[in-house]
Amino acid sequence: MSTSEADGTASGEARLGRRVVGLFRPYRARLVLIGLAILVTAGLGIVNPFLTQAMFDDALFAPGGARLGLLGALVAAMVVIALVSGLIGVGQTYLTTVVGNRVMQNLRDRLFAHLQRMHLGFFTQTKTGVIQSRLDNDVAGVQSVVTETASSILGNVVTVVASVIAMLALSWQLSLVAFVLMPVFILLQIRVGRVRRRVAASTQASLSDMSAITQESLSVSGVLLAKVFGRQEHEVDRYRTENARQTDLQVRQTMTGQSFFAVVQAFFAITPAAVYLVAGYVGTGTGGALLSAGTLVAFTTLQSRLLFPAVQLLRVSLDVQTSLALFSRIFAYLDLVPAITDPPGARTLDKEHAAGSVEFRDVWFRYPPSEEDGDADALPAAPTWALQELSLRIEPGQLAAVVGPSGAGKTSLSYLVPRLYDVDRGAVCLDDTDVRDLTLSSLAEIIGMVTQDTYLFHATIAENLRYAAPDATDAELEAAARAANIHDRIVSFDLGYRTVVGERGYRLSGGEKQRLAIARVILADPRILILDEATSALDTVSERLVQHALQTVMSGRTTIAIAHRLSTVLAADVIFALDGGRLVEHGTHAELLARDGLYAKLYAEQFGAGQIEARCADGVRFRDGEVIRQEPQAEVA
Repeated sequence: MSTSEADGTASGEARLGRRVVGLFRPYRARLVLIGLAILVTAGLGIVNPFLTQAMFDDALFAPGGARLGLLGALVAAMVVIALVSGLIGVGQTYLTTVVGNRVMQNLRDRLFAHLQRMHLGFFTQTKTGVIQSRLDNDVAGVQSVVTETASSILGNVVTVVASVIAMLALSWQLSLVAFVLMPVFILLQIRVGRVRRRVAASTQASLSDMSAITQESLSVSGVLLAKVFGRQEHEVDRYRTENARQTDLQVRQTMTGQSFFAVVQAFFAITPAAVYLVAGYVGTGTGGALLSAGTLVAFTTLQSRLLFPAVQLLRVSLDVQTSLALFSRIFAYLDLVPAITDPPGARTLDKEHAAGSVEFRDVWFRYPPSEEDGDADALPAAPTWALQELSLRIEPGQLAAVVGPSGAGKTSLSYLVPRLYDVDRGAVCLDDTDVRDLTLSSLAEIIGMVTQDTYLFHATIAENLRYAAPDATDAELEAAARAANIHDRIVSFDLGYRTVVGERGYRLSGGEKQRLAIARVILADPRILILDEATSALDTVSERLVQHALQTVMSGRTTIAIAHRLSTVLAADVIFALDGGRLVEHGTHAELLARDGLYAKLYAEQFGAGQIEARCADGVRFRDGEVIRQEPQAEVA
């Protein structure tokens, strides 16, 4: 490693260390108490060797004979010191545990809250298991360091310093023997620590990969996919391979530095023999200060007291190096800057006064490159645009349909309205205000979405519905469910609204999940509704039930309906046809059929040039683009 690289590594570790120390800043008062407790305990710890010296020289082997009164006083003092040290140690442990766990709580809260603020693109580019590993494995990996190591370092440092001072006071000659190799050990420890840090980083990366495999393979969807394609053994082999790598890394991490500690412990074990040897020469040699028996016993007592904290400091320093690798991963996530945030002076658009117009003004948009795609600088000079030169306007209360072939940009359009992504050029406006000038919270209040992939939590039906309106009453839940044509199905369950739907709602059918999602949106009562392929994966019966439920939620709202199946959009006020990210035509169903363009082609492909009747959600039937029958609305069971 070059000098510049070494300096950079050292400065980086120093910055990282300051950030870790900063985590403890809110608990300064308690840390002062912990520090005082450690100082008092360490100070009391070095008193006993001096009491031992006095016991030997002044009480047991006094020139005039044993002094039993002094001996009893010294023994009593030693007992009192031990009891006081024990009580202080209990209080110190309590404070250390509380501070350490509060720091971990704050760190987990900060990390989770920061991830919640990250833009949608971050989650589409990062495996869920990797994110979970940062939050679980990495934070758990530093917990012991945070809760125990800080006080351990301070306590051991104070003990070592106090013991060294006392040993020098007793005999500087014997101290030289005891400390001669310590600088060498410290240098070796630094080198071992750097290796340990690199191994720890690899170990955590492997844990992230294992978490990703577990999350992908053991989810309901993953298990179903493996069973359908008979790939269970493949998943087992994939996990087994990464698990074997993890085991090797764990062994390597544990064994890194063990030979070093063996040498250190051997040195401390044989040092007393060398001390006795030197003591013999110092005690009998000419010109040397004679050592009393009490001084020698006190010195060896201090030396044995020095052994444990010195070795602990060396071990702790390696643990700190390991934890720094984990802290680097944690802070790397905390340092991520969300791409979608409220700008300074962002406006709040009140839902009660929002008209609900939506306008795209010469919009250009492309998805940011994924980390797995390589260096962004290496991308082609002309990357693929999801949307190009897109300009359209939807008036308040209109039902606007967006159609086109796969990859035309329909879903991308829906992402830009609630600012799940930001445009690269142009502007998306609500009520003639750029959405980038509005607060994200007001956008979430005004805009509701029902997507093809309905997400339900592993919770009760009532809890899933209240996700949109936490304060909703039972009566409001029932009203929303009735409007979404799902109430009768809910009450057919034994537990009714207290029925747990299972992971991602797997206990429900696709149509039932969609109607629950519609009921959830009804509770939110948005001014603008976005339906992104809300019925494309449903059978005909379920589609009709969902379409009927959608009539309630669309009434009086600006609605953007994105669909491949044109039967869901035939009665739209305006239809926008996209192709290749561009708007190629717009108008009503009849107008677009008359133009014989893209929409007419899509319609012909789906309905056989009108030979098959198309049924709209509100009971209108079409053939060849003309209304042939209006059916009375019937209550759908």
